[in-house]
Amino acid sequence: MKRIALYPGTFDPVTNGHLDIIFRASSLCDELLIGVAENIGKNPFFEISQRKSLIQDAINQNFKNSKRKLGEIRVESFDNLLIDFARANSVTMIIRGLRAVSDFDYEFQMAGMNARLADDIETIFLTASETHQFVASRFVKEIALLDGDISSFVPANVNVAMKNKKI
Repeated sequence: MKRIALYPGTFDPVTNGHLDIIFRASSLCDELLIGVAENIGKNPFFEISQRKSLIQDAINQNFKNSKRKLGEIRVESFDNLLIDFARANSVTMIIRGLRAVSDFDYEFQMAGMNARLADDIETIFLTASETHQFVASRFVKEIALLDGDISSFVPANVNVAMKNKKI
């Protein structure tokens, strides 16, 4: 049976912390599906097609640097219930990244709800590596909006896209 994992998120924008989780998660499964949530309610900085493209480009640019044996990685968007998206893609596990204790409370509740909706899909938590524990997309956007340097927080292509985005 093919082990398909889903790493869902808004990825607005994708950060180096996200990439770290992507590459680590990919080594645990045969295929990693990155589910980019439409999430209009969050008033995204980038359109869904841009977010998907930025993620794919960042993976392609950084794939060669990975020391791990990686599974197949694909990027898809969704605008429905996470569990429905997971089932439609034969997902066996959902990957969630944890940066701090504050993340755990929310993610623990979500994992419980998802388990009630689909008890055959496991939720796997990966803790952020120490170099990325404080990086959050909302902070990256705030720094960028105030003309700060975000180059150490995001892949090179995202840094360029953020600079080119007219606010």
